Amino acid sequence: MKEVPQRRDLITRSLRAVRWLLPGLVVKRWMLTSGMGLLMALVGAAIWADLKPIYWSLEILSWLLGAITTVLPRSITGPLVFIVGAGLLLWGQSRSFGSIQQALAPDKDTVLVDALRAKSKLNRGPNIVAIGGGTGLATLLSGLKRHSSRITAIVTVADDGGSSGILRRELGVQPPGDIRNCLAALSTEEPLLTRLFQYRFSAGSGLEGHSFGNLFLSALTAITGNLETAITASSRVLAVQGQVVPATNVDVRLWAELENGDRIEGESAIGKAPSPIVRMGCLPEEPPALPRALEAIGNADLIVLGPGSLYTSLLPNLLVPELVEAIQRSNAPKLYICNLMTQPGETDGLDVEGHLRAIEAQLASLGISQRIFSSVLAQDDMGPSPLVDYYRARGAEPVICDRRALKLQGYNVMQAPLQGRRPTATLRHDPRSLSLAIMRFYRKFKKDI
Repeated sequence: MKEVPQRRDLITRSLRAVRWLLPGLVVKRWMLTSGMGLLMALVGAAIWADLKPIYWSLEILSWLLGAITTVLPRSITGPLVFIVGAGLLLWGQSRSFGSIQQALAPDKDTVLVDALRAKSKLNRGPNIVAIGGGTGLATLLSGLKRHSSRITAIVTVADDGGSSGILRRELGVQPPGDIRNCLAALSTEEPLLTRLFQYRFSAGSGLEGHSFGNLFLSALTAITGNLETAITASSRVLAVQGQVVPATNVDVRLWAELENGDRIEGESAIGKAPSPIVRMGCLPEEPPALPRALEAIGNADLIVLGPGSLYTSLLPNLLVPELVEAIQRSNAPKLYICNLMTQPGETDGLDVEGHLRAIEAQLASLGISQRIFSSVLAQDDMGPSPLVDYYRARGAEPVICDRRALKLQGYNVMQAPLQGRRPTATLRHDPRSLSLAIMRFYRKFKKDI
């Protein structure tokens, strides 16, 4: 009975060893280089010794081959020696790489060859710039990291509510909440470390409501002198796949003019606007962008805006003129991802076209009349369901996409089941479904070029 599992284990080990010969691992070339180096070193030593070791080796080899072929015929000896030699080679390499994996990641179950293949595939992925904030951007990043390791998240720093708002007011740091979420989403470290970074204290005088990651980033900002350096240090701790960059290093405060003539200030107040938003801006005006963000946009293969709260997560990034100009100059495809549901007090009554009009109005306020985000990804018609009724009872409606009307206006419209096909307790984007739709858009764009 024990022979079957042993045979399966042998087959698994053999197949695993053969996988090292697959292209794209960047291992075979260095193994070949090492072999050639060893051979050249031996030849050099032989030449140094007046070629005598070569003569001795040839004589010993000739004697050995002659002795073997006298015992068994050449038709049996050759294949037998070849099989034994190949088996020893594969076994030795398998044990060597197993020892390397045990030293580098003793607690991880991933086989080293599979990890290298996955990493090689991710390194060949497109250079993606994702712009936004809030939970929407974190959801997007957690899906995209399965397709590429060259991801840059450009994150709004206008949050003034919750833990971030308290740290911003009391310590004078830029709000770390959205950045923390993005770092956690792109982390490839142990899940326990990511959970620690996202842990929120539920009790304690002064600690209640704060997340460990927010405190960690705020402390690092105080130590290093700026948030950008603190993010870089945190990225190393969490083994972040890609990079997270604030939209600006200036302490900005949002303001919005409403349809009823009122003007309100602060991100948290704008999210609960009592009247439709007509125009928005920030203080100080025209904040500068970080060089890393501009460089990422310049090198981008794909630029994505959203999903996320329209006026408090997406448009604040478009208040940074240098970012907008860099996006406009880029030849990469630019995709806007629309929300599934409207947000009470912020996007009441807006369909996909209404969201796009708000983006274009924001760009027009910077003197940009040319449409930048001409492609849009929206949710398929969801149809009636108890979950939709639950959201409707709380003031939210599905964001309707009139595909025909948008196409007549020159938009490239793509629809997909972005909430996933499995029933969920909330109506939010599913990371896997969203990232697959984005990659389909990107591949179609590359094919049409």
